[in-house]
Amino acid sequence: MNNEVFELFFAMLSLGTLGFGLVVLFARIFKAKKFLVEVQKIALPLAALITTTAMFGSLYFSEIVNYVPCRLCWYQRAAMYPLAILLVVANFKKLKFTKLVAVVLALAGGSISTYHWFLERFPDLDAGVCDAKLPCSVVWFENFGFVTLSFMAFTAFFTTIVLVTLSPQEKK
Repeated sequence: MNNEVFELFFAMLSLGTLGFGLVVLFARIFKAKKFLVEVQKIALPLAALITTTAMFGSLYFSEIVNYVPCRLCWYQRAAMYPLAILLVVANFKKLKFTKLVAVVLALAGGSISTYHWFLERFPDLDAGVCDAKLPCSVVWFENFGFVTLSFMAFTAFFTTIVLVTLSPQEKK
């Protein structure tokens, strides 16, 4: 298989993740309790699966396909990788501040990925964060006219926030 197949696969997975996150968010807004009770049972494992998939996907694109990460990509990874590890561990051992740490990491990473996605569309938005040799406005691939690596990171961070804040209360 060539990398275009993986690009399309991850783009479709990202859109599915975003769609599911939005459905859960709307269910919370409109208080669909039966649906939310069922989602709550799988919220933490699903968040761990999403972040771990995002982590391995980013490693695939950088280490196998050789898409060199820009500075903003590294910042997003700095949020995603520990988030994935934290959520995997939290599925086996209840930690005191899992939700707080997960939400802070996901908010930071989600903010960066949102800025990065806009920067890909409007390079003039660069506030001096990016490197001239490897600008953050480089788009390695794009599917469906808007799904890029930074957009995929955003969907993972967004849905993780939705799921982690829905997961059962942690150990006190």
